[in-house]
Amino acid sequence: MIPKLLLATRNQGKVREYSLLLRDAPFALTFLTAEGIEEEVVESGETLESNAELKALRYASDDKYLVLADDSGLEVDALGGLPGPMSARFAGEGASDADRIGKLLRELEGLPREKRTARFRCVIAIARMNKVVQLCQGECRGVIGFAPRGQQGFGYDPVFYIPDLDKTMAELSMEEKNRLSHRGEAARRAVEVLREIRQEMAK
Repeated sequence: MIPKLLLATRNQGKVREYSLLLRDAPFALTFLTAEGIEEEVVESGETLESNAELKALRYASDDKYLVLADDSGLEVDALGGLPGPMSARFAGEGASDADRIGKLLRELEGLPREKRTARFRCVIAIARMNKVVQLCQGECRGVIGFAPRGQQGFGYDPVFYIPDLDKTMAELSMEEKNRLSHRGEAARRAVEVLREIRQEMAK
């Protein structure tokens, strides 16, 4: 029987991406809703690393699961690295993606393209039996556009412009995004860690 890997998120955009990104991991991927887990973990950390660890450890308290949790954020240079860990709450609790994008564009209003540099960053924490086994990180650099473009992706993707491609993250196919994104880079590193864990479990 293939052991389960619990992905600690309810974000359906992340679920879709990780279903592809972790397809080569030697575990059966499952999710909070699929397991009937209703408990929410408050992301009270001040960094992406601390939030990823917080979620991974909370759900790994049940020895039933190997847990993969992530936190990702948009870091805008002109805003001193904000919204960072507050990316999902940048426009307040309950705000939509459109609300968050609107607030970001207002904050950067009047700034020329060369001063709108930013990066997406992702930190994955893998935990087992109340212990964080590994942190895996990835980043993708770009520029904040002047208006949303594209229908793919989620979050800030429509305004995250990649100059080399002349596209926003929301204009990329899922295959392109997974190859280039912060989450894709972190997940590829995580797959290697998961393979090592599976080998240890088989001994």
